[in-house]
Amino acid sequence: MGGFSEVLGINEFKTKRESIWKALLAEFVGNIILNYFGCASCMMIAPNVAKPNLVLIALSFGLSVLSLFRHWPYKWRTYNPAVTIAMLYQNISPLKAILYYVIVQCIGAIVGSGLLMASLPERYHDTKMGVTELSVPAGNGIIVEIMLGFILVFTVFGVVDINKHEVKPIAAFAIGVSVVIGHLATVDYTGSSMNPARTFGASVINNDWEDHWVYWVGPIIGGIIAGLLYKYVFAAPPTGPLKIIERYTAVVTDEKELQRLAGGKQDESMP
Repeated sequence: MGGFSEVLGINEFKTKRESIWKALLAEFVGNIILNYFGCASCMMIAPNVAKPNLVLIALSFGLSVLSLFRHWPYKWRTYNPAVTIAMLYQNISPLKAILYYVIVQCIGAIVGSGLLMASLPERYHDTKMGVTELSVPAGNGIIVEIMLGFILVFTVFGVVDINKHEVKPIAAFAIGVSVVIGHLATVDYTGSSMNPARTFGASVINNDWEDHWVYWVGPIIGGIIAGLLYKYVFAAPPTGPLKIIERYTAVVTDEKELQRLAGGKQDESMP
């Protein structure tokens, strides 16, 4: 699966010393946006409404994700620890970089949920501001979240495959649709987290940790399974001599970047 560093922007780390901080800032701001606008849709907005509109929730999260993937200037973007951790098992990014991104994603989610709470009068706070809750036993809930992590990561890896040029124009749309589908199908059962950071941010602000582990273990397991399955079974092979050269070049670039991020010295003279 060569070329992920190019598609996701990992190789941007080596262009300038401050690039990694800009990339981390992108993850931070992206998770603020996701938690603010996504969780806002989860709140009851009228006294006669028994529960929030499920279509509204699905569209809010899905369109937020679509917008972030479509328009954000940095290619290295996941906004989701489940996707980020799956990259470790794909040999796309080293553990140190993974930890940085997961931490920043969680902090961004906390800030997003905090801003949402600060934006609204206290009478809205009883709605728990988007905290995900199980309406099924934890064993069932973790299976649901595994499937949600699977569909999201499988979609992400499918649309960023360097040998699938035809899907690049619809990449953001496909990822957004996978989020919409996940919410429409399962929000009644688990709240359809799909994203450990999203749930973590809402839980911190509301101090609600019931069954919180489900929303980390489920999506991460599903994401790892999806990543490995795509890598060893469904990854598109290169076709033609030009694509073989492109793939080789991308793999060499990935290997050099992994070595540098794993502890190599920063080349100050690099443009």
